[in-house]
Amino acid sequence: MTARELDAAGIHDAALRAAYTRCRQINAHGGATYFLATRLLTPHQRPAVHALYGFARHADDIVDALDDATDVTARAAALDALAATVDRALRTGRSDHPVVAALADTAGRYRIEPAHFTDFMHSMRMDLHVTDYPNWQALRTYMHGSAAVIGLQLLPVLGTVVPREEAAPHAASLGVAFQLTNFLRDVGEDLDRGRVYLPRDLLAAHDVDRALLMWCRATGHTDHRVRDALRELIHLTRGSYRHAAKGVPMLHPASRPCVRTAFILYHAILQRIEAADYAVIDHRAIVPRRHRAAIALGGLATIGAGRLRGALGPGGGPPTRAGAPA
Repeated sequence: MTARELDAAGIHDAALRAAYTRCRQINAHGGATYFLATRLLTPHQRPAVHALYGFARHADDIVDALDDATDVTARAAALDALAATVDRALRTGRSDHPVVAALADTAGRYRIEPAHFTDFMHSMRMDLHVTDYPNWQALRTYMHGSAAVIGLQLLPVLGTVVPREEAAPHAASLGVAFQLTNFLRDVGEDLDRGRVYLPRDLLAAHDVDRALLMWCRATGHTDHRVRDALRELIHLTRGSYRHAAKGVPMLHPASRPCVRTAFILYHAILQRIEAADYAVIDHRAIVPRRHRAAIALGGLATIGAGRLRGALGPGGGPPTRAGAPA
């Protein structure tokens, strides 16, 4: 986190500045696409986005990135402890936790609904014991907490030119579209963790099951039935992108270049999967760095006009905490 961004956001407390800086480090290390797009936001918006993303990554790491020897009971206990810490922080507006402190400050400043964090933690707990999903509706239930609420958390930070409830469904769809893209990109890695996020009924319609997916992972050969299933899921994912796209003009002009850029970067992953003829079980489909940079430069080319249309927050500055004088 640069001092300029923290100053622009009105974050002056030394402990809070350290917490936001930690969240930025998590963002930079864990998600090149998100971090690149976040650079297109105004300086005072960036700390809040880093706080929200840093918290999400921290919780996800408890589920996925702990040592393999850490059993489910220990992971569940760690998630429960984190949830209790978040609940206290949202009530009091402060925390000693280096990530949750920034989260609570952001939630207060932007008046983010506490239920979004409760729903998120529920889906994180599901990842400890749910290894697949019988149908699309079951997967959508999981993705509400793991992805849709991320879009809803970000919406107050991005700002809207319409009533927030009008833009909310589209923000939720963008979170879902991004997560479906991740599922498609990470099929093999998820299999290694014992999980299949592709709906079981969709797979069965193409005569695909977990055993066939694991055979593809082991041999590096993508069966034609798997290709057909992935093709259908990409079609469904593009439906989420189309619904999400309708919400971009509803955002504050200063935020649109960032969201458009993230949209294009993630959609490009689907194109890479198709270009590889769906052979993604044994390796990730990755958008080349030069391509990502070119997309980001396109975002920069349009950013000036959006910034000139007005700053976010009361009086042209960052929003104040709930209950604080503007």
